Parts: sequence; structure tokens; C-alpha cells
Amino acid sequence: MKLRLVAAFLLVAALSELITAALTFRQARESILKRTQDVAVHDLRLQVGSLAPNLPPRPNGADLRSFVQQLDRAGVSRRWSTAVTRDDGPLIGSERAVSASLREAVREGDATVYERVDRFGSPRLLIGMPVTYAAVSSKPAADSGKPSGIVVYADLSLRTERADISALVTAAWAGTIPAFAFAAVLALIAARRVLRPVRQLRTAAEKITTGALDTRLDVRGKDELAELTGTFNIMASALQRDHAELRRMEANARRFAADVSHELRTPLAAMTAVTDALDEDARSGQLPPDTAEAVLIISGETRKLARMVEDLMEISCFDAGAAARHLDDVALRTLVHKTLQQRAWREPEHVVTELPEGNVRVRVDARRIDVALANLIGNALRHGAAPVTVRARVTGAKVVIEVADRGPGIPDDVLPHVFDRFYKADAARPRSEGSGLGLAIALENVRLHHGTLIAANAPGSGAVFTVTLPVNPEAPEEFEQGDGNTQEGAP
Repeated sequence: MKLRLVAAFLLVAALSELITAALTFRQARESILKRTQDVAVHDLRLQVGSLAPNLPPRPNGADLRSFVQQLDRAGVSRRWSTAVTRDDGPLIGSERAVSASLREAVREGDATVYERVDRFGSPRLLIGMPVTYAAVSSKPAADSGKPSGIVVYADLSLRTERADISALVTAAWAGTIPAFAFAAVLALIAARRVLRPVRQLRTAAEKITTGALDTRLDVRGKDELAELTGTFNIMASALQRDHAELRRMEANARRFAADVSHELRTPLAAMTAVTDALDEDARSGQLPPDTAEAVLIISGETRKLARMVEDLMEISCFDAGAAARHLDDVALRTLVHKTLQQRAWREPEHVVTELPEGNVRVRVDARRIDVALANLIGNALRHGAAPVTVRARVTGAKVVIEVADRGPGIPDDVLPHVFDRFYKADAARPRSEGSGLGLAIALENVRLHHGTLIAANAPGSGAVFTVTLPVNPEAPEEFEQGDGNTQEGAP
């Protein structure tokens, strides 16, 4: 913007200077030439007025030639050359004093005429002056009475005037350069003063984006920029209030979820124990069929509610920053197979594993990685198609675990939201068996290990979730340098 303001200022200044210089040059040129022309016509009229009365009433060629010679001698100071005609007859004197257009103009009127021409690279002034007789005298007198039929022509050089005009143009250009430089300085100063509030607004906006919501600007002046600054302060104040209110509401919501989950945990544990006992009775046939069906429904819903409460407790710990890691060296194969065994996922009916050979060990919190893998595999089994492929590899300082299903994949509009809490791709779909927090909990557990979790679609079909973990999460710098382009929760 500064460059555009300076350029616009200089453009206006340059146009103003050019227009002023052009008008000044035109006016000065016309003034110089008109003054020269008027003086030449006046001098020629004086000479004709003093010499013409000496002519006889019917001058012959010799008389006219003598008249021309006297005019030339009288005009030595003005360096003119003259010529005379009588009754539009032959020209006596210098032929260069006459042009066809000038002679035609004199023939059409009785007044003195003139024209400016260029001849042989030199500017010239041509004058045509008819001679008249006095009305009360038989002798001729210049510019009075009736026409005598005699016309005097004169040719003058305008080289001196051209030199004066060229000097004027040079002086104008010489004055334009410092004026343009001065305009550039003024443009820089003006642009700086105009843009200073804009720069301050930009700096303040950058501070607000970094979280400094208490940023305010001093309002100076009463112009539009001052009004904009005042509006910015009002916006920042409103944003700070809204942010504080949102933080308070968020904290209350988290506290409420944590408190409710904690309060529900104990009675749900008792309910789960009772429903498990009743579930065994219902399955063994000790209860009537209708009662057994109701007990099984209650037992399933109670276990689902217990899992949701556990998930809420888990996510509350992450939100409060109270989630802790308990790292231990574990074998990668043991970690994956233990997750499958605890959920009764069999190979190859439910899951197919592709794990590296040998005793590859990683340093992780086994419980949290187990929860993450279980959520990913369970999600693939529910929304994809079995068997789910779990493949792992170690590359440098990181271990990569992929969970791929054979389902239709994740819709493009759903893909950016797969890790959102309680997100449903279709609000009309039936209630799922999960809590809606499984993928969010998996992402938080991976982040706790300084790792990344990516959701994407395979080139053929099916969804692929990729977990990337540092082999040693206690020294994540080496991992982050080698995997700096990974984005969490994005394909």
C-alpha cells in the first residue's frame, strides 16, 4: 500500500507539473512570438509611413526598387529583407519575403497579415502590408485612406526567439527535476503518516491472533482511520468478553462432565455387577423368557453406559491436562496381539496382522496405546468390513502402525471431522454402539506420546488410519525433525 500511495502521489505530481509546464510553455511561446511580431509590424509600418510619401503617384519599377532598397537599409537592425508589388504585378525585391499563402491572404483583404514558416531549418516571420493613400492628399500614406495598389512584404528571422523558447524549455525541465524529488519526499512522509495507523492495526491484530486479547490502540484525531481504530478497540473488547465467557462456559462444561461421570461411576459399577449376575441367569434359562429378554437389554445398555462414562472420564483427564504417561519398553508384536486377545478379535476372521519380524521394542504407555489401537480397530470393524489389516513398520526413530479396513471408505465431507467428539456423519442414522469419543480418545493418546494420527482413504477402497509414534517419546525432537510435514487428523 505504501508503494501504491507513493506512486499515485508522484503520478499526480508529475501530471500537474507536466500540465503546468505545457501551459506555461505555450503561453510564454505565444507571448514571445506575438511581441516580436507586433514590434516588427510596428517598425515596418513606421518605415513605410516615412518612405512611402516620397513615391510619385504612379511609381514605376525603378521607383519601387529604390523604395525596397531604402526599406532594407532602414531594417538592418532587424535584419529583414523586403519586396514590393504594385497592382498584384511582378515582385520587386527579395522573393523569400513572400509565400503563396501570404500573397493570397493580402489579395483577399486590405489589412496587414503575417505568417510564421520554417525555411531551410530556420523559423521565419513573413509580413504582408498594403499601402494606402490619404483621403485628403494626393500622396500615399501608410494604413490610411484608399488602397494604393502597393503591397510591402518583409521577411524576418525568428532564430533568436527560438533560442529564447529553447532556453525556457530547458529551465522548465531543470525546475521539474527538483520539484519531482521534493514531491517524492512529501509522498514518502504523507504515506508514512497515513499508513502508521494501518501498521498499528495490523500489529494489534497479530497480537490478538496470538491470544493477547487485551491489546488496545490509542485513538488520535477524528478522521476515518481514527474511527477505524476506535471500532477495532470496541471489537477487541467484545472479543475479549466473549472469549472469557466461552472459556468459563467451557470450563463449566468440562467440570460438569467430569463431575457427572465421577458421580455415575460408582452406581454404574454396582449396576454392572448386578446386571452381569442377572445376565448369567437369563442366559442359563433360570428366568422366564420375557424377563430374560428384558434383563439382556438392560445388561447391554448398562455396559454401554458404563463404557461411555469411562470415555467421558478419560476425555476429561485430557481436557484438564491431568493425563499421565507410564512408559515401559514393550515388544511391538506383543502390544498388538495383546490388544486383539483382550477383545477376542481372531485372525484371520476379524483381523490380519503384518508385523515386523524380530524383537522390535518400543517405549510407550502400553495401556494408552492399547486403548488407541482398540478404538481404531473397533471403529474399522463397525463401519468398515472385516478382516481389518493391522500392519506395522519401524523407520528410523519412529514406528508406523496402519489400521485399514475393506469398507466403502470415509466420505470426503466427513473426513475432516472423524476425530471430532460426538460427530455423526448422518444425523438420521441409528444410534451407534460407541460413545462417539473413541477416535478422539485415540488421537489424544497418540498426541500424549508426541505422535500423530492421520485418517485417509486407500487408493482402492476402505479407510486407513495411520499412527506414527517416536520409538522413544522422551526424546521427541529427533522424531519431529524427521516427520515435520505430518498433520494430525487430516488426510
